[in-house]
Amino acid sequence: MWQEYYSPNTVQEALTLLEKYRSDARIIAGGTDLMIEMERGVRQPRAIIDITRIPGLDTIVLDDDDRIHISAAVTHNQVVDAALCRERAFPLVSACWQVGSPQIRNRATVAGNIVTASPANDTIAPLRALNAEVVLASVDGERVVSLADFFLGVRKTALAPNEMVLDIRFPALKSNQVGTFQKLGLRKAQAISVISVAAVLTFDGDTVTDARITLGSVAPTIVRATDAERYLRGKKLTGAVLERAGELAKNAAHPISDVRGSAEYRRYAVGVYTRRALQSLRDGTEKDFLPDLPVMLWGETNGHFPMRELDDEPQRSQSDDAIVTIINGKPTVVRHAIDKSLLRMLRENAHLPGTKEGCAEGECGACTVYLDGIAVLSCLVPAARAHHSEIITIEGLEEHPVQTQFVAEGAAQCGYCTPGFVMSSASLLAEVPSPTGDDIKQALTGNLCRCTGYYKILSAIEKAAEA
Repeated sequence: MWQEYYSPNTVQEALTLLEKYRSDARIIAGGTDLMIEMERGVRQPRAIIDITRIPGLDTIVLDDDDRIHISAAVTHNQVVDAALCRERAFPLVSACWQVGSPQIRNRATVAGNIVTASPANDTIAPLRALNAEVVLASVDGERVVSLADFFLGVRKTALAPNEMVLDIRFPALKSNQVGTFQKLGLRKAQAISVISVAAVLTFDGDTVTDARITLGSVAPTIVRATDAERYLRGKKLTGAVLERAGELAKNAAHPISDVRGSAEYRRYAVGVYTRRALQSLRDGTEKDFLPDLPVMLWGETNGHFPMRELDDEPQRSQSDDAIVTIINGKPTVVRHAIDKSLLRMLRENAHLPGTKEGCAEGECGACTVYLDGIAVLSCLVPAARAHHSEIITIEGLEEHPVQTQFVAEGAAQCGYCTPGFVMSSASLLAEVPSPTGDDIKQALTGNLCRCTGYYKILSAIEKAAEA
């Protein structure tokens, strides 16, 4: 899928590589969009620049100007876990929690979500509502672009070929401000937005003094419902005001009809979800849907991939280079796999067929493995990312209680999805030894069973927890 793979040690090294390759290179951190695009031939970069080894790029901080900074390699689950974001950037937390599955959120980054620039991408609407801006870096220096100016159209941005997103920053919500994000999907998890609404309100008592409402999946870019915003200023959120604001928000929507919904349905949904979002902010219920301790599938880790000591020069890998890794506790050297996904490397080079390929695009969870202790989808991870890392596959669990109970409860039917379910379940029990029923369901949102054996699977996990 690519010819050369780099793991720079510093931002400057990454920018130097970008300057060299420009349009022939792509930055990768999570890769959950990029890997699919390359597999489908939508993008065919010559060089991949992996920034996940650069220290300091997975941080969330509050600066002296009361702005929150989301660095380039911060994942969706790291945002959900951050107390700072939960307290003062809840619209972004809500969006991140509703993206994909735990395995995807463990790799997918907020920066990658905005660079992909789909109007259906969930984090863009709340970031627009939070008045975010991006810091773009190149060898020539840095420049700051408002998020409103960053998006030029569907999958089009102001990012130059030699630039990378270094930082996303926005004012933290003040004590008199509240915000939320809501989306309509065709299922409860792993759903692309039919429409989405983000809202940030400023109050003086119970009177709205300022409002920002942004809409996703209803135009080529995220749009603001400016008529609704103006209407809300100076008003209390009565039922009639909510109704009128929803109607005005529909005016900003210019959707298309596609397989997920007609244009008419989308406009109608904008009104409904705008009212729901505003009502939740009025009633203080906007955070009720988010668990106090969300299941991350981090196992016993803190959700941050460890930094590795690399060579002084940027790490360069070509098709005949070796990937030096640890697989199921055994030091392993893999050759001729640099241009593959981790899934293909495990099956074809390491001869570990337990990890299954179901969809090859992050939908089914059958290829779940642990990368440095964190559950990920191996079909969306470059094989070279395993260099100087530790991988655990289903073969490495060694008679885990989950496996025992899957047999005892008859939870395996055709068995194809079973390795992914077992890996997700074992990660859950390492993270939450005594999970609730809701915890178990959260953990399995990224795993599909085509035989509809879910009740037996849930029972097996409950029994494994008891054991």
